[in-house]
Amino acid sequence: MSSHLPLALITHTLPEDWLRKLEGQCRIVIGPFDADRLAPELEQRLPEVEGILSLLTIPVSEEVLARAPLLRVVSNMAVGYDNIAVMACTRRGIPVGNTPGVLTEGAADLTMALLLAAARKLPQASQDAREGRWTTWSPTGWLGADLNGATLGIIGMGKIGAAVARRAAAFGMRIIYSDPNPNPVLEADLLAMRKSFEEVLTESDFLSLHCPLTHETRGLIDARVLRSMKPTAILINAARGPIVNSQALYKALDEGWIAAAALDVTDPEPLPPTDPLYSLPNCLIVPHIGSATRRTRRRMAELACENLLAGLRGERLPYCVNPEVYQ
Repeated sequence: MSSHLPLALITHTLPEDWLRKLEGQCRIVIGPFDADRLAPELEQRLPEVEGILSLLTIPVSEEVLARAPLLRVVSNMAVGYDNIAVMACTRRGIPVGNTPGVLTEGAADLTMALLLAAARKLPQASQDAREGRWTTWSPTGWLGADLNGATLGIIGMGKIGAAVARRAAAFGMRIIYSDPNPNPVLEADLLAMRKSFEEVLTESDFLSLHCPLTHETRGLIDARVLRSMKPTAILINAARGPIVNSQALYKALDEGWIAAAALDVTDPEPLPPTDPLYSLPNCLIVPHIGSATRRTRRRMAELACENLLAGLRGERLPYCVNPEVYQ
C-alpha cells in the first residue's frame, strides 16, 4: 500500500469485511481484540497518525492528542463519546464522529429484554430449574411484576428512549419521562407525560435510563434517588454505568429500597467478577450488549469508517458531535 496514504489507527481488531470501506483509502494499524487501552504498538505510531477509529473502551485523552500532532479526525464506533476529550479536539480543530441512529432499535430491544427478565425473575427461575428446585407447579413460586397497567419512567427521551417508549406502550404500560426537551409526538401518539425528575422517580414501577453521561448525570442515581423510588420498582440501565452509583445500588437492592435492577452497563466496566452486585439474586447484569446484533455492529463499523474517511479527506463528517469545529 502506498506510503503516501494517510495513517489511521483502529484501536480494536474488527472483522475485515467491516473495514472494507478503508481499502485503498488509508494505511491502518489495528489493535488487539480485547484492548482496554491504546496498545503499545499503536501508541508508538501517534506522532505520524492522521486518524483514529476508536471504541468506547479506549480513552482518547488530551495526553493522546498531544502526542498526535498530525491527527485530523477521531471516529468513535459508538453513539456515546464520553471516552473522548471532545473539547480538546475542538480546540485543536479535530472533528469527532459517532454512530447515531443505527443502534437505536437494537438498544431498545435489549432494554425491553432486561425489563421483562427482571420483571418476571427469569434468571432466578432458570437457575432454580437447572438446580432442581423446580419440584412442582407452585402458585406462589417465582412471582413477578405485570407490565400491563404499570408505569414506565424514562430518564432521557432521545431516540433510544423514544423507541423503548413505543415498545412499552405496546405492552400496555403508561409512559412518563424526564427530559429537558418535550416530545410532543410521543405525547400525542402514546399519551406519554413529561414530568419532573422527582415525579418520575416516585411514580415509576420501572425506571429506565437513557440519558447521556455528562458532568450533570454522573452519579445521578444515588442513595437519595434510590430511596425516593417505590420499594417495588425495578431499575434498568442501558445507558452508561457511571450514571448509577454502584455502592448505593448494592445497598438499595440488598436492603430492599427497590425490588430489582437490570444492568447492561456498569461502573467500572467490565465489572470484576468479585463485585458484590453479582451476589444479589435481584440484580441482572449483562456485558454491555445493547448494540450486539450482527447487523447493528457491522453498520456501526461502516459509519465509523465513513466518518474516518471524511475526516482524512478534509470533508465534513457525516455524523459529527462537535460541528463547531467547522465554524
